[in-house]
Amino acid sequence: MNNRALRFLSFGLGALLLFHGIDKVMNGTEFIEKMLVGLKVPYSEYVQYGVYIGEVLAPLLLIFGQYIRISGAIIAFDMLVAIFLVHQNTLFTLGEHGAWSIELPMLYLVAGVTLALWDREKKSK
Repeated sequence: MNNRALRFLSFGLGALLLFHGIDKVMNGTEFIEKMLVGLKVPYSEYVQYGVYIGEVLAPLLLIFGQYIRISGAIIAFDMLVAIFLVHQNTLFTLGEHGAWSIELPMLYLVAGVTLALWDREKKSK
């Protein structure tokens, strides 16, 4: 992947995901804690704040082009957790217009994995 494509993907993913993080900053993460408590996750009152790493810190790092691989991995993990917590009941369903119901979190997951696997040492041909 050439540097322009990498920067475009990094900036785009960071900018789009940051909106989700801003929503969590403004409206809180109590709903995440309720889901974690329901799953009997230990220390759920603290674990819920991990979403800020995946939806605020990592996107900001991507926007500024810093720590791209680790930020991509963090976002991929964040999306796996989101899919498990929020979308587990709709994993194999379609939305009202025929799209996969978890299409957006999967796009974020795929983009995060792509950035995490990017190897800056290899020269593009």
